[in-house]
Parts: sequence; C-alpha cells; structure tokens
Amino acid sequence: MSQNLIENYKLAYNNKVGFGKSPALVLVDFAQAYFDPQCSLYAGVDDALASALRIREVAHEQGVPVVLTEVTYQRGGRNGGRFFEKAKPLAAFVAGEPTAAFASGLVPRPDEIIVSKQYPSAFFGTSLASTLTAMGIDNVVLTGLTTSGCVRASCVDSMSHGFTTTVVADACGDRHEAPHEANLFDMNAKYADVVSEAEVIAFFRSLRRNTGSAT
Repeated sequence: MSQNLIENYKLAYNNKVGFGKSPALVLVDFAQAYFDPQCSLYAGVDDALASALRIREVAHEQGVPVVLTEVTYQRGGRNGGRFFEKAKPLAAFVAGEPTAAFASGLVPRPDEIIVSKQYPSAFFGTSLASTLTAMGIDNVVLTGLTTSGCVRASCVDSMSHGFTTTVVADACGDRHEAPHEANLFDMNAKYADVVSEAEVIAFFRSLRRNTGSAT
C-alpha cells in the first residue's frame, strides 16, 4: 500500500474510537470449508483460526460473551436466495456436508451463542443485534472468515446497529492478501478500529481489574 494513499486517507479518515465497556467476541464462519484443500473455498487461514482461538480462551477467562456464527442451507439452497444463486461455492454449507461443520479445533461450548445465517452479515436476518442489546453489549469484537466477505458485512452492520466495532486483523483471513489487506484498510478508515491480537487480549484482561466483569 503506497504511502501516498495512507497519507491521503489520513486527511479524512484518521479517527480511533477505542473499545467499549461491555464487549462480546464474535467468531464469524470458521467453517471446515476454508481449511479443506479439496474445497473450492479453501483459503489456507490456519493462522487466523489459531489467533481467534487464543482470543476466545481469554474471553472466557474474563467473562466476555462469545458468539459463533455458521452458514447453513437446506439441500438445494432454497433458503439462500440470490446469494446462493450467485456464489456457487456456498454449496459447501448445505446442512450435513462435512465442509459446513465448524473447523477442527473449534468446538462450541455450552455457554456460547451460536448464530445460524444464510447471508454474509452475522446480523442480517438473525437475532444477533437484539441478543447483544439485551445483554448490555456495547462493543462487538470481530474475528473470522473471510475478511472481504462475511467479516466486512458483519462489521458494517455492527456499526450500523450502534455497536462500537473492533476487527482483529490477526484473527481474520482471506484467500489472498490483497482483498484481506484492502478490506482491513477500508474498515479501519470508516467503520471500525482494526487492532492486533495482542491489543484485544490486553483489553479483555483489563476488564476484570477495572470492572470486575465484562457482563
């Protein structure tokens, strides 16, 4: 990314919002499809999953609510509408397909919220916004796949629903660095603060000292 572009954006977009007081961690679509070399969605994003799992562990230690999202379709994709019609690889998420399962290493816990969705955003057509609002959450911390797709869509909708939004760069991934970096850049400019794994872990660990609980 050229220095001229960075300096140009700083003229208009150079604001950091910071974290909220009551965060929730969202792991977007860490599905086996992205880790199976035989699947057309394979992205080689093991590092992103490893980062998200480390953050998730700290979130549980500190009492930060954790949400897992999954994409799931009926056989034939009837409930996927135009998205399923356009994006043929979404067949990997038909219920019952091995590629639709959570990625190896990500086993849902009883105290985690699971959101099933058919469209890119974790918020569109789901109860996520209402659930987080009822829990008193003011800060959505996003990790997941893919940066240019469902993470970006969830980021825009999170901000639009009134949540302070944080995207963890290390814990997001895409099939190529170009869309990954471009979308992190744009989300950081307009919709969210993009932070590192170390920053969000330090934030989560500060919550108990400062407030006694994250919820």
